[in-house]
Amino acid sequence: MQDNTIRKNVPAGTHVMVVKKEDQRTGKLTEGIVKNILTNSAVHPRGIKVRLEDGTVGRVQQIL
Repeated sequence: MQDNTIRKNVPAGTHVMVVKKEDQRTGKLTEGIVKNILTNSAVHPRGIKVRLEDGTVGRVQQIL
């Protein structure tokens, strides 16, 4: 399993599960394809923040 906290592991086009800001309390995951990466740093402890192709913004929890 790839590490979802490392930016280079989630390039555009990657199939991922993200947690949206409003779903962080429940842990509900949303599936999608990465459109672009919003996190500037190479590593982020809570997951890399991305925008999915449908416009959803969230932090990557799983790389599928």
